[in-house]
Amino acid sequence: MLYVIAIVTMLASWLVSARLKSKFNQYSQIPLQSGVSGQEAAQQMLRGNGIYDVKVISVEGELTDHYNPSDKTVNLSHDVYYGRNAAAVAVATHECGHAVQHATAYSMLKLRSTLVPVQNVSARILNIIMLVLVVGGVLAQGIGVLPYVLLIIIGCNLVLTLFALITLPVEFDASRRALAWTEKSGIVTTREHEMAKDALWWAAMTYVVAAAGAMAQLLYFLSIFMGGRRND
Repeated sequence: MLYVIAIVTMLASWLVSARLKSKFNQYSQIPLQSGVSGQEAAQQMLRGNGIYDVKVISVEGELTDHYNPSDKTVNLSHDVYYGRNAAAVAVATHECGHAVQHATAYSMLKLRSTLVPVQNVSARILNIIMLVLVVGGVLAQGIGVLPYVLLIIIGCNLVLTLFALITLPVEFDASRRALAWTEKSGIVTTREHEMAKDALWWAAMTYVVAAAGAMAQLLYFLSIFMGGRRND
């Protein structure tokens, strides 16, 4: 069952990622009437929100865009940084949405940032345990013989699930801020705004799939634990 959950999650993630890339490529072919680039839109949004200590830089890769709160940089992939289309502006302003969250001390972003080190440790512990059990060929037996291992697995999965769920409002709020600003600023037409909204919706779905997969895995191990207790 664990393998089924993993396969279904990976398949759903691949389908959503493929759809996201398809949407991005589609909307990248349509130039904005305003001619604004992703980098320019990002700069304008930051300035419009009174943020002057965040740099907008170009990074390598495809859809590698992110906001780094540690050095206050909005990192945009080449196509987004230089792109003058709805997809580029959508992604660029979304990442600026995170910068605005940071500047305004958005509670869910603060909570997510607090959980990052805990999430990283939990992921490492879980990977080590699962590797030992799978390589040893005693996944089911190991859980039965060592119930405390199952509790550790559940604890780690609980952290990962919580982190994934907290990420959802952070990402949706960043998109909301981005779409509201692009509409208010007038750098996109009504049609272009709808394209940006569609692109960001598919980007958000990647986080929804990740959260669903984390929840399914947590419930799976919880069901094993509860089943074991009923059999005692």
